[in-house]
Amino acid sequence: MATPASVQQWTADANEALSLSLVRAPEDKASLWAREVYEGFHPTFTYPLFGEEEKLYGYKDLSIDLKFASGSLVQYLNVRHSEKLPSSSTVDDIEGTLSKFIPPDYYTDEEKFLERVEHDALNFKPLGQKIYSYTRAATTLTKGKNVAIPQVLSPEDQETVDFEVYHCTWHTPGFREFHRRMQLFVLLYIEGGSYISETEDTWEFAVLYEKRRRRSSPDVTTYHFVGYSTLYPFYCFPERVRLRISQFLVLPPYQQDGHGSALYTAIYQHVLASPSIAELTVEDPAEAFEDLRDRNDLKMLIANDKFMREGFGPEAVSNSGGKVAHGRTKRGKSRTMRAGAGKMGPPAERAWLEKWRTELKIAGRQFNRLVEMLVLKHMDPTDERALRAYRLQVKERLYRFNYEILMQLDKQDRQQKLEETFQGVVADYKRILGHVL
Repeated sequence: MATPASVQQWTADANEALSLSLVRAPEDKASLWAREVYEGFHPTFTYPLFGEEEKLYGYKDLSIDLKFASGSLVQYLNVRHSEKLPSSSTVDDIEGTLSKFIPPDYYTDEEKFLERVEHDALNFKPLGQKIYSYTRAATTLTKGKNVAIPQVLSPEDQETVDFEVYHCTWHTPGFREFHRRMQLFVLLYIEGGSYISETEDTWEFAVLYEKRRRRSSPDVTTYHFVGYSTLYPFYCFPERVRLRISQFLVLPPYQQDGHGSALYTAIYQHVLASPSIAELTVEDPAEAFEDLRDRNDLKMLIANDKFMREGFGPEAVSNSGGKVAHGRTKRGKSRTMRAGAGKMGPPAERAWLEKWRTELKIAGRQFNRLVEMLVLKHMDPTDERALRAYRLQVKERLYRFNYEILMQLDKQDRQQKLEETFQGVVADYKRILGHVL
């Protein structure tokens, strides 16, 4: 009978054992800066593949290499170990399990895989229609969180890196095959993520790539996968659709570098430019994505001169455009907006809000939250009437949103719970605003 100690020495953590790499051709690797590392990163989750405990049994010194050609995502799989127990029902069949989740044409010969990487580096091009692009100086890549994304850099600069977003559907030639290679990342990085059905014809996709010039041959550009989002259109009366962001991910080597914001912006701009789309919604967003969405939506509203002028009055926009002016008094203190100077109130004018919400194609609850954040930021904290109007405006929305839960409480508990929720919301608004303004 196996002892706990013997079981442990034959057990490996699946998240640590599985190593992922985005492999580039040698000339493309030579174009990277030392801080750019795209190989040897690990998944966040492996329970969809190997079970809830995310453990693998039957091996010593287990190492699972799953490599992807950085552009085409063609795969190579190799399972290595120093010792293995005799095959039995308790010993995990690692390659057999993984093969159920990836296309059958994966490589097991590394030399042939690397030949394919070199071939695809020159021949792979993004599928679909380009809907968005931005540029970045290579020297700023992978420096850290909340890096600003300049839109224009000198194209003559060989160290300028382009990023492009492409829109695809199941009808895009070659995309089904490409999607079967990239969909594994959903299981590995989105909690509760699952594969979508190819039989549901209406799915849409936004795929982000890095476009890189080779230092040795500046006229040669190669493409490298960064991340993607799945989008699902729902009918919206009378003849349009609501586009819902379902899955959204940027791979770890590209995270905390502004690419998630860029991909979200690309999707939002696509929605604004599409007459058939009424609004953009999000399916059950994770907290990190909700923060990303809030930050980008707030920046978009603040940059909208007309919206800010109508909302807060003519003093709300600087001459340079878009940013709320924080004027200075003689004592150097920030000047807040006078209550009633614009349509924001408080209370905000509902007809005006709905006009802008419809025009900007933002979902109702999200737009109300954004308005509440902006009002909180610019409201005079000494104006008791404005504070009361703001509190009532936010609480009314919270009451409607949580109606069924609140109605299960007696009046006193209901009022207390509503006040606690309000205070929590305001605290969270201040946290988000701290990252934007």
